[in-house]
Amino acid sequence: MEEHLSASGDELLAEIRSGVATVTLNRPEALNALSFGMIQGLAAWLEQWAADPGVRTVVLRGAGNKAFCAGGDVRALHAGFMGSGFAAERSARIPAYLEFFIAEYALDYRIHTYPKPVGAVMDGIAMGGGMGLSQGASLRIVGDRTKMAMPETTIGLFPDVGGSYFLSRAPGRTGIYLGLTGANLRHVDAIYCGLADLYVGEGMQGPGEIERLRPAIDEHFALPGVEAIVASLETERRAEYRDWAVRTREALAKKSPTMLAVTLEQLRRGATMTLADCFRMELNLIRGSFEQGDFIEGIRALIVEKDNRAQWNPPRQADVTRASVEAFFAPRWAAADHPLASLGI
Repeated sequence: MEEHLSASGDELLAEIRSGVATVTLNRPEALNALSFGMIQGLAAWLEQWAADPGVRTVVLRGAGNKAFCAGGDVRALHAGFMGSGFAAERSARIPAYLEFFIAEYALDYRIHTYPKPVGAVMDGIAMGGGMGLSQGASLRIVGDRTKMAMPETTIGLFPDVGGSYFLSRAPGRTGIYLGLTGANLRHVDAIYCGLADLYVGEGMQGPGEIERLRPAIDEHFALPGVEAIVASLETERRAEYRDWAVRTREALAKKSPTMLAVTLEQLRRGATMTLADCFRMELNLIRGSFEQGDFIEGIRALIVEKDNRAQWNPPRQADVTRASVEAFFAPRWAAADHPLASLGI
C-alpha cells in the first residue's frame, strides 16, 4: 500500500511505500531552496512518522537533476526583512525575521536526533540549508554530480545550520578552511572530510583535492586570526600549493571581513560545544548578523541586484576589532528565554 502526501503548495512531496517515507524537495527551478513552508511541512511529517510504526525509515532527496538543496530561500528572507520594520523589531524578544531560522534549526536538530534512520541523497548541489538537512542523517549519500559547500561568508553570513558542529569536527583545519572560503567539495572530498558516508557512482578516482592540500591547509588555517592566515598564504612558495594559496587569498578577499572573523571564532567555539548549544549560538549570531548589516548587503549585492559590489562594513580585515566580533556572541536572550532553549532537553 502506498501513501502520497504534499505540503507547502506541492513544494514538498512524500511517498510512503514498504515502510520507507521518501521526501522530495520539489522546487527544481530554485535548486530546491527551502521555503518556510517546506521547513514547517517536513517538521510536521517527521513528528507524525516518529510515532508511526508503518514508517521505519525516512529518505530525503531533491527534485530534478541539478540539486539536492541549494540552501534557504534568501531572496524571500531579504524581502521579508526589508519590509519588516526592522528598527521597530530589533528590540523584540523574537523578531519576525528570525522565525525562519528558529524553525530551520529546530528541524535540523530533529534530524540529527531522530529516533529512526534518515537517509539523505545529496545528488547535485548541497549547500547551506541543504547541508543542514543532510548532516544529521544516518546515511549521507553522494554521487558524481555532488557539489557540496558552506558558502555563507560570500553573502556576509557565517556557516550556520549546525556548521559550528559539523565543520569544527572535520579533520585537522579543513573545517575552518571550508567555513572561511566556502570551497566546493566533490564526493571524494566530502567523504574525506567526514561530511558524507557513501559514494554511489561510476567510480571514485583516488585521493581528492582536500586530502592533497591537507598539509598546507593545516599549516595556514591553524593561525590565530584571519589576517595571519592571509599573510601566511602570501608566503606559500611550494610548487604543489602555490596556485591554491593564490586562489584562496583571492577568495578570502571577496568575503565580508567581519564575518570571516566571526566564522573563525564560531568554529573554534563550536569544537567544544554540544550540538544543541551550537544551534543556540548560531541563532544568537543570526540576530547579530541582521543587526550588523553585512548579511543583508551581501544578499542585495550577490543575489537580488547581482552587481557583485558588496559594501562590507568595515571593508578591510585590519579594521575589524575584537570588540566588534565579541559583540556577535553577546547573549540576546536569557538562557531560559532562548527560542531554542528546549533543544537537548
